[in-house]
Amino acid sequence: MPSLRLSPRVLATAAPPIPAARAWAARYDGAAGPMLDLTQAVPGYPPHPLLLEKLAEAAGSRASAAYGAIEGDASLREALAAEVSSVYGAPIGADQLAITAGCNLAFTMAMSVLAGSGDAVLLPTPWYFNHRMALELLGIEAVPFATRAEDGFIPDPERLEAALAPHIRAVVLVTPNNPTGAIYPAETLHRIAALCRRRGIWLVLDETYRDFLPEPQTPPHRLLEDPDWAEGLVQLYSFAKSYCIPGHRVGAILGGGAFRRDLLKVLDSFQICPARPAQQALAWAIPALAEWRAGNRAVMAGRAGAFRAAMAGAPGWRIDALGTYFAYLRLPEGLPDATATAEALAARHGLLTLPGPFFGPGQERHLRLAFANAEAEALKALPERLG
Repeated sequence: MPSLRLSPRVLATAAPPIPAARAWAARYDGAAGPMLDLTQAVPGYPPHPLLLEKLAEAAGSRASAAYGAIEGDASLREALAAEVSSVYGAPIGADQLAITAGCNLAFTMAMSVLAGSGDAVLLPTPWYFNHRMALELLGIEAVPFATRAEDGFIPDPERLEAALAPHIRAVVLVTPNNPTGAIYPAETLHRIAALCRRRGIWLVLDETYRDFLPEPQTPPHRLLEDPDWAEGLVQLYSFAKSYCIPGHRVGAILGGGAFRRDLLKVLDSFQICPARPAQQALAWAIPALAEWRAGNRAVMAGRAGAFRAAMAGAPGWRIDALGTYFAYLRLPEGLPDATATAEALAARHGLLTLPGPFFGPGQERHLRLAFANAEAEALKALPERLG
């Protein structure tokens, strides 16, 4: 009997990083105290109780059991369009938005429209590992572009333009960034958008964490004020962090023109329609929970402050970047590389982190810590665990 074969692309793609890191914790004996898991970007507080009620009500509705529109329910797209218009000071229509089953799928479907086998997409490193994995599975080359600690891990537009090879079809930027937490200045985004336009390359902005930007940094850019923005820009968004519902998998794609027309083909093939109960609840939540979300922004800022204060008691460790949800730490001299250090921290000290190599080449001396899912009191244990 001949051996059965599997997809070479899938076989060549690395295993999901977070389960791999959590497997190290199976050897932890509890000696340092309760496990402190800083691997995954999840909100460290529950959804609003009224949102939970709306979710339960919608899940029990006969209407939400039926198929919905390919691009998502009109009520949610209209509510999101109104909010995006308000945040960015630009007129956005519901017909320029599509709701997706999470932002990871939003990225995969957007890339399916923008590029194909033999094409490439430029990803600044350290990159979000699921972006790289999705491109590998699609047969699209992920071209790494190194950002530097001395620049705050913010991509330099001149260096980026020099890295644009002819087969690159899109540039992907994540801001606020995962894994570093870095917030890209509006000027940087505008310069990169302009150079992409000159070179005929799409710019894809993943703004999953935009609702946690400090107040003075909103709007994060004014790219949507350009009446021709849809000719070269695609924006991605996630409801998971802002509304504390990652398990419901709801994301969004903002795009227009030819991209939007072909996106509908991919939406119909990949998801038919996004799950409807969460859409109905979120259509209510966008305007109703605006004040609650603003309060959560302050909570996250407080946790960032608590993290910085805790790290003052961990000599040798350097915070190379600290922002929304994440900190990117440089290992002290004398420690082994990041993967070995992360394994030891998990197995011996009960501190779960993600090593830099999970986020691309050249990251062997860094760890990512997702401090957002830990209470400020729990973060006080960091110096002892790291020591």
